[in-house]
Amino acid sequence: MTLAKLPFRGFEELKDSLLHLAFPHLCEGCGTDVVATDHFLCLQCLSSLPETAFHLHSANPIEKLFWGRLPLRYATAQYYFTKESMMQHLMHQFKYRKAKELGAYLGGLMGQSLASSNRFASIDALIPLPLFKGKERKRGYNQATVLCEGMATAMGKPVLKEAVVRLSHTESQTTKNRIERWQNMEGRFQVANPKALEGKHLLLVDDVVTTGATLEACGRAILEVSGVQLSVATLCFSSGN
Repeated sequence: MTLAKLPFRGFEELKDSLLHLAFPHLCEGCGTDVVATDHFLCLQCLSSLPETAFHLHSANPIEKLFWGRLPLRYATAQYYFTKESMMQHLMHQFKYRKAKELGAYLGGLMGQSLASSNRFASIDALIPLPLFKGKERKRGYNQATVLCEGMATAMGKPVLKEAVVRLSHTESQTTKNRIERWQNMEGRFQVANPKALEGKHLLLVDDVVTTGATLEACGRAILEVSGVQLSVATLCFSSGN
């Protein structure tokens, strides 16, 4: 059968095969080329992601992290984060190698999990934890916003990108303890349009939570708005070890 007489589906498959040979689509986890073109991870890497299942359970470690600090309705993290792991590699690619599509893909996985949980069914909108504008311009994007965009497709919820602003740049939190992290973040966030948030159940989203100081500071600013209920979701949970 000549190329011209190939049925449409056969032509598309041939075209995809030729494109794959010229521009191989590789798994971001292990590098294999046995991966669907619309996925970033092969089935083996996808199944090995360290899921927490926190979204299904109350009093999970993320909710406990904020007890006595922030009156959250629900809180979760999708994956455990450990050093020298595939999750660390994926996070590095996403945050520092401009792999925005990978971030949106991970956000989609996160959104699918939350959409399957009744605990997060009443969410009205997603709020990405804001970066200081100068830092966002330098990086080219806010990783929390990219995650939200992936989540929004799965959850069918709007993303309020400009709802909260970060007023100033802050020093790195890496070497600080919990108290120092809170002092570093106190008063750094402001709600831009309180009327747009009134009476809503909002989901504050970030890429990783360790001590929770940054999310706490941002959450406090959001909870000053009348009638707001707040939940938190992050892609990863790191114990700081």
